[in-house]
Amino acid sequence: MSRRRIGFWYRLAAVIAKPPLMVLFKRDWHGMEHIPAEGGFITAVNHNSYLDPLSYGHFQYNTGRVPRLLAKAGLFRTPFVGMMLRGTGQIPVYRDTGNALDAFRAAVAAIEHGECVAFYPEGTLTRDPDMWPMEGKSGAARVALLTKAPVIPVAQWGANLAMPPYAKENKFQFFPRKTLQVQAGPPVDLDRFYDLDPTPDVLREATELIMAAITEQLADLRGEPVPAEPYDHRTVRAEQRRKAAGEGAK
Repeated sequence: MSRRRIGFWYRLAAVIAKPPLMVLFKRDWHGMEHIPAEGGFITAVNHNSYLDPLSYGHFQYNTGRVPRLLAKAGLFRTPFVGMMLRGTGQIPVYRDTGNALDAFRAAVAAIEHGECVAFYPEGTLTRDPDMWPMEGKSGAARVALLTKAPVIPVAQWGANLAMPPYAKENKFQFFPRKTLQVQAGPPVDLDRFYDLDPTPDVLREATELIMAAITEQLADLRGEPVPAEPYDHRTVRAEQRRKAAGEGAK
């Protein structure tokens, strides 16, 4: 199979989601020419709002190559959302369980059958105060090195302005009307890793290249320079705990 057909469930999801997206938001899309017309591939996408799967999904749907996203397993237990996720072929991720490898196997199988698998390499909404991508996890790189599928970096901006991550008040800010910006870039060059064993160092370096490519696309969208270093939430949390412990001991 060279590519996945859009199918009934994806068309139904589009019928439900596209009208409000068209009414509430403007669109600014770039780089559709980088989405492969045939064969399996990976998209690696930044994550800065609970709305951005709709923003990215709209962009990707309009390329004719619908994605299979890796989503938290708990979402599949929600009655209507779970039905739509299963119907559109999204991939559940079971964290810290015996089924944790199922998502990896499903992603590899999907790519080998000519499908697009979308990863949010950060694994969660960015914690960077300036909304840049954080350091990534190795899942996308691991699948890419096994399958040798193209990795297309995708950046998005705008959903976070309508629905800021972790906002406690004024969660929805639809007006004035926001612009959903999405930009895909050329495939990340991972050729030099293909003949190497996927050691932690190899996976880390490949992941850094993927995250750098996403960040470059986002910098282009925002018209700002790329940050000197990616935000490392674990290091920041450790430093915060150290300071708190030090203050508590005074």
